[in-house]
Amino acid sequence: MNKYILGTKQKMVQFFDENGKSVPATFIQTGPVVVTQIKTKEKDGYAAIQVGFGSRKEKNINKAQKGHFKDAGNFAYSREFRFDKAPEVAVGDSIDLSSFEIGDVVEISGVSKAKGFQGVVKRHGFHGGPRSHGQKHSEREPGSIGATGPQRVFKGTRMGGRMGGDRVTVKNLIVLGVDTENSLLLVSGAIPGKKGTLIEVKG
Repeated sequence: MNKYILGTKQKMVQFFDENGKSVPATFIQTGPVVVTQIKTKEKDGYAAIQVGFGSRKEKNINKAQKGHFKDAGNFAYSREFRFDKAPEVAVGDSIDLSSFEIGDVVEISGVSKAKGFQGVVKRHGFHGGPRSHGQKHSEREPGSIGATGPQRVFKGTRMGGRMGGDRVTVKNLIVLGVDTENSLLLVSGAIPGKKGTLIEVKG
């Protein structure tokens, strides 16, 4: 991995390739991102590049962050990208889409949409009960959850609960378009989150 950038999810579109085949794709509004710290194996135990992205009001940044960012900017987000060996960059350098090319295979991470407390049909894809006679209020119920012998519910039993809001990584997505002027990246497939979700792109 030697390509990396932060961005926000925008919208999904249909992309038509040279053969006229329709491919689902997603727009990402990217950086530029600014290098705020370089971590090394000798000093920190691992090699990584820390970058800042976005902006927010100075009053919303605490003193520790102000001291860390110095004069680089008032960043809304700060993330790290790990490497086996840190790339040749310096603190304060700006990184944009110029390193990305059409056809690159990338890995994208973000936080999925949070859907609150959901039942087993939506959360785990249960069938529910048959929609026939003899049913009253049990069409979407989970059914039996216990066992006769142990007389307890086993750990890991799929039940209703909070759904979404997890960090999700999608691999092997292909870069379909790069617009360096407007800092837009078009990648194949769907990516986690809603519009405006922070997205990490690694290539």
